[in-house]
Amino acid sequence: MNSYETVFILTPVLSEEQAKEAVQAFESKVGSLGGKVKHSESWGLRKLAYPIQKKSTGFYFLSEFEAPGSAIAELEVMFKRDERVMRFLTVKMDKDHLAYADKRRTRLGEAKKPAAEAEA
Repeated sequence: MNSYETVFILTPVLSEEQAKEAVQAFESKVGSLGGKVKHSESWGLRKLAYPIQKKSTGFYFLSEFEAPGSAIAELEVMFKRDERVMRFLTVKMDKDHLAYADKRRTRLGEAKKPAAEAEA
């Protein structure tokens, strides 16, 4: 099994619940293809560098997962068919990328803790 990272942008006209449903659909598809989602995070509503489908903002999501190489083609077909997804990018993670992702996650985990817990 290989490690992958996917960033996808959902259309801003969705509600939070609809965006969560789209992310859950992606995660369940990874599971059905024999993969396992290791980490997932929402980057929220962000401004796009250029308009896509006449929209200037979008909901960004990052997902790290392990899956067989054959699963990526099926995931990309799912993204292309889903009209909620404006853009997506999947990359294979090498050992340096995995180390950076782990370090980034621990740094984000520390930043999210309240100041009193961080000092203890």
